[in-house]
Amino acid sequence: MISFEQFCIEDGSPIYLQIINYVQREIASGAIQNNDEMPSRRVLSALIGVNPNTIQKAYRYLEEEGIIESRSGAKSYVRIDDGQIKKIRARLLENDVKAIVRNMKQMGISAEEALALIRDAWKEED
Repeated sequence: MISFEQFCIEDGSPIYLQIINYVQREIASGAIQNNDEMPSRRVLSALIGVNPNTIQKAYRYLEEEGIIESRSGAKSYVRIDDGQIKKIRARLLENDVKAIVRNMKQMGISAEEALALIRDAWKEED
């Protein structure tokens, strides 16, 4: 069963979106894989201390996106393929890059300076 031990509620965005983001990031990193069992809505609600309706909203979104499969009264499982994983990774990275660009613009950093910072950081990771 998927662990939510690393999940931490943060201020700023709705909790159901934080749950969705957490699941997607765990999928992108490989920590959550196809056929992994999701905690029941009731169990997850108690574990992270939020209203079951919040969990329901997050699960409904994940179902609509084809990330999890649930049956009424049954367990929920992750149902993803390589194509979905690539889309999730691309969407998450795009959102991260946009946030970084916004921060850099607010700090008055030019595109050239930003690219230099990225190149330097890339080299440090090699």
